[in-house]
Amino acid sequence: MNLFLIPARGGSKGLPGKNIKPLNGKPLLIYSLEFAHACKKDDDIVLLSTDDTSITATAEKYGYKVPFLRPTELSSDTSSVEEAIHFSLTEFEKQNIEFEKVILLQPTSPFRRIEHFKEMMALHNGETEMVVSVNLSKQNPYFNLFEENHNGFLSLSKKSDFVRRQDCPDVYQYNGNLYIIDVKTLLAKKRVVYFDKIKKYVMSAEYSIDIDTELDFKFAEEIAKTI
Repeated sequence: MNLFLIPARGGSKGLPGKNIKPLNGKPLLIYSLEFAHACKKDDDIVLLSTDDTSITATAEKYGYKVPFLRPTELSSDTSSVEEAIHFSLTEFEKQNIEFEKVILLQPTSPFRRIEHFKEMMALHNGETEMVVSVNLSKQNPYFNLFEENHNGFLSLSKKSDFVRRQDCPDVYQYNGNLYIIDVKTLLAKKRVVYFDKIKKYVMSAEYSIDIDTELDFKFAEEIAKTI
């Protein structure tokens, strides 16, 4: 049994109310809810994890139930998504419901294909702790990413003699779209930053949109017309 978890807290400083802001006529979080229900098997559970009653009302308007709210202390700017996952797992454990995997769908990444999910699930074998969607990063620590040293001067994050970015090793960044997380590993290690066996799934730019600002939202509206 798997848990499809969509974390959608109410507070957002970059773009207030973004999780229920209409994207081409449909509230942003509904894209993730629809995707989860399209992917789930009969015994899987889809959970919208939120602290906000307006978000709950929006989901219910579209026919999705929210069985419990996330505590406000787990919904601040400093709260992690992992805290929301652990809280949700604990709530279901009280009902004697346990999960093998958590499929994390951030509502700020609305564009996904069912093929993405199927291919990522195929990558998640017995040794894998997490499969995560990524995109190939244009910024590279061997070429154009710098850190400030103790003297206040910039130096490359990774020392190298590369003269072209194309010659550097490929580096990837999480795009926030899809995470498939092994529950036993998460319970043991608490945070995904401590995971050792992570596999990547590369997505193209249009599926790597992560909405955080008004400009991101306007860009997503244009992408939604073509995707």
